[in-house]
Amino acid sequence: MYRLVATCGFGLESVLAYEIRHLGFEEVEVHDGRIFFDADEYGIAIANIWLRTAERVLIVLDEYPAPDFDALYDGAFSSDWSSVLSSGDAFPVKGYSLNSKLTSIPACQSVLKKAIVEKMKAQYSTQFLPERGVEKKIRFSIVKDICTLMLDTSGDGLHKRGYRPLLNEAPIRETLAAGMTDFARVYDDSTVVDPFCGSGTIVIESAMRAMNLAPGLTRAFAAEEYDIVGKEIFDEVRSEARAQIRNDVSFRGIGSDIDGSAVRIASDNAQRAGVGHLCSFSVSDARDLVPEAGSLIITNPPYGERLSSPEEAEKLCADFGKRIVNGDQRGTYIISSLPDFEKHFGKQASRRRKLYNGMIPCQLFMYFSEKKRQD
Repeated sequence: MYRLVATCGFGLESVLAYEIRHLGFEEVEVHDGRIFFDADEYGIAIANIWLRTAERVLIVLDEYPAPDFDALYDGAFSSDWSSVLSSGDAFPVKGYSLNSKLTSIPACQSVLKKAIVEKMKAQYSTQFLPERGVEKKIRFSIVKDICTLMLDTSGDGLHKRGYRPLLNEAPIRETLAAGMTDFARVYDDSTVVDPFCGSGTIVIESAMRAMNLAPGLTRAFAAEEYDIVGKEIFDEVRSEARAQIRNDVSFRGIGSDIDGSAVRIASDNAQRAGVGHLCSFSVSDARDLVPEAGSLIITNPPYGERLSSPEEAEKLCADFGKRIVNGDQRGTYIISSLPDFEKHFGKQASRRRKLYNGMIPCQLFMYFSEKKRQD
């Protein structure tokens, strides 16, 4: 049994913790941006393939106080590296420090790398570590002077599902879009509308949720090359995940954008994700939207950070609000960094949630219909 940690964007902790518990994992512990839980080798594969809002899944190797470089070195040297690293493995070291005395990341990397090298030399009775074998990324976090050493099992970030090689400008990350679909309570019979669809991520993630299509089904993971997990376990979990796909759903995803090239990219991405038959995309101005009764509007409009100007974003928000604020949709979920979004939109949100779109602090403004879904 391993102690794992799944990382996520700030504000998505409750969603990710629910996902982890729903998959049957135990001893779940929630921290800012990190969820700890216990799992075996199959659990490592299950977490990587199934978690929609996690950025990475890592094995916790050790945790100890590190108020200075001597303590940082000693803690790493005392760890049993031979349990996860072979003498020929490559093991780059990366990490971060937050609210701690040790602030120089390059210096911390250097100290930890040296400690691991010296310990492995001793454990394998060698003076040379070629580092030409399997790459096993060692990651560290130093938070309030506590160092956590971890082995990355994901490789590329889990937001890289594999369906979005073509991007329009300012795309929303897949994991954030998946979190928004959770807040919006997307079901297998929902109609999801995104009038600022860009590369189609929100609509695609909604459709994947409706189909119970595992987000990591078609991509590779670092731990497939590890002797402690291996490709056979991942292939077995993939086979089980394919058997759980629901092809009989009545979900509809409707995306539109004023940019024709973005619409073409969105359509291609949906086909690549395996949900093209549930999604349609068209060129349209969001200010012309007529909300469909019972639908869910989930969207990421421009808010003047990377596209347009703040003034243009405010005007667009006001014009868009006039079209939908009194519509007959089941709910509206809009992520924005505009300071006075509700004033420009024309209505106070039923609820708000602080989130980050990349490095941009935002809020998800949630508008609930008085009509409740009857399950």
